Amino acid sequence: MNNTLTTTILIVEDELIAAESLALDLKKLGYHINAVVNSGEKAISQVEKSPPDLILMDIMLKGKMDGITAAQKIYHQWKIPIIYLSAYADTDTLQRAKATPVYGYLVKPYKIADISTTISMALAKYREDKHTEEELCAEKKINQLKSRALATASHDLRTPLTNILGYTELIRDYGDRISPDKKERYFNFIKSAVGKMKDSLEDLLLISRAEEGKVTLYPQNFNLVEYLEILVEEYKNLSDEHKIKLSTNDNQYNVCLDQKILNHILHNLLSNAIKYSPQGGEVRLKLDKNEGEIILEIEDDGIGIPEDYQDKLFHLFERGNNVGNIKGNGLGLSIVKKAVELCQGNIFVESEENKGSKFTVILPRVSS
Repeated sequence: MNNTLTTTILIVEDELIAAESLALDLKKLGYHINAVVNSGEKAISQVEKSPPDLILMDIMLKGKMDGITAAQKIYHQWKIPIIYLSAYADTDTLQRAKATPVYGYLVKPYKIADISTTISMALAKYREDKHTEEELCAEKKINQLKSRALATASHDLRTPLTNILGYTELIRDYGDRISPDKKERYFNFIKSAVGKMKDSLEDLLLISRAEEGKVTLYPQNFNLVEYLEILVEEYKNLSDEHKIKLSTNDNQYNVCLDQKILNHILHNLLSNAIKYSPQGGEVRLKLDKNEGEIILEIEDDGIGIPEDYQDKLFHLFERGNNVGNIKGNGLGLSIVKKAVELCQGNIFVESEENKGSKFTVILPRVSS
């Protein structure tokens, strides 16, 4: 509904001469006539077949269904703006008309200037209502997301908090009887649990801010190869069953990226590669590059992704039907997708069930 040249109008009027006169006036004003019908039933049938942008509906239609009933059904199902046409109506009928979603009235006989003004105002009001409804829907979606994210955070933080509490109580109560090696292990468990909590909160915060459009990038210059080497060493220490391999042809490759956003991408992809390779094996991280682009590949030999799930792969709270007892909250890949998009990059996946997965992330070398 941009202008009169593209606005289509359905006329519902059971007086043939009045309908033809109105159609002629609308054509003079530049509107396109969707159809002219003479009953509420035919109006509903026409809308089902070819929805117009606006309906001019006579209140006092003959037959089993008057204009008000037809208008209620049409607006409820299709949300098409309706202007009532009337010459005279009793008080009860007018009260019924006022109780329906209506965008204007035209009183017979119509003046062409009144038709033009009423339609213009109705379309403007409808656009405003639609915009408001979209904003409310977006706000509702964000609130639902926050509620679900809060529930997820509560669930994800409970285990590491329990572990932290347990190990600190052990150290407090039996510290003088625990060997230095065991004590060191307990401290490492606590450090790991705190790290998991921090990562969970950072991920949830990123999703919330990204949904609200409040993420600001802070790119900085650093050597990507050195960054990846440190990252790989960190993951080597986290798993004895997996071999983490870094493949790159350079010792130095300077980039300008937001490291925190890059952390979200790589930590989630590497964690998933390990998590969904429960039998162990290799996890391969490869750095390649084109002119102005960074290409990062993360590949594993794990359980893979079912073909029928791959379309929902990056949706919030979605998990494949082959994960079994592997714990997870369905946030990781949606966070990766958001982070990649924030960097104006792309992500692709190749996977086959029981044959592993390969994620390819392409980022600009310099954040804009």
